[in-house]
Amino acid sequence: MDERRYVNAVARKLKCDGKRKKEIRKQLLADIQMRENQGERLEEIISRMGRAEEIADGFNENISPEEQRQYARNRVLKIVIPIALAVAFLGLLAYWLFPKTADIGRSKYFDGNQVEAAMKETIELLDAEDYTALQENAVSRMQPLLNEETRAHMRTALSEDWGERKQFGAVYMVELIQGSRHFAVGEMTVTYENVSVTYRLTYDEDMRLTGIYVR
Repeated sequence: MDERRYVNAVARKLKCDGKRKKEIRKQLLADIQMRENQGERLEEIISRMGRAEEIADGFNENISPEEQRQYARNRVLKIVIPIALAVAFLGLLAYWLFPKTADIGRSKYFDGNQVEAAMKETIELLDAEDYTALQENAVSRMQPLLNEETRAHMRTALSEDWGERKQFGAVYMVELIQGSRHFAVGEMTVTYENVSVTYRLTYDEDMRLTGIYVR
């Protein structure tokens, strides 16, 4: 261990402010270097002075209780404040990323009539099994899913025979906000001859299909 590491080890255990630590560190370092200049070996100097904890305890005895309490408070704050800031940052990040809904009637990105028309078109294309048109109207990650296999799975999950479509029901829609992205999410119950199907369809800001769910 060289003299600076020894002095720094003492300083880390001092219960005082940074200014006094700096003064004590400077004092100890000057004392050690003076002894070295007089021919003493560093190992002998450190051995005579004692362990870093012992040296620090000696200095701490001359530091007032109030200054030691202030040191303790500052030390806690140095730990607590970064943690609090990190928690606050994570909270804001979670709020920013967590999906939030808004009244689509006040949206700057979507028109309710346009969303309803897009929903009816998507359902009509599904019923017509026009997968090419569906894929053209969808985002890239959705395109591979818009096929006969997916449609068959959707249908058999509810009923083996839906029959012909009879009528579209009312539409309920919201704007979904996730981070900086905005989506239109609409639900519509469609009546078929043998079953009623509720579609939940999601569109991005370009009115491209990003999600389908049926129940």
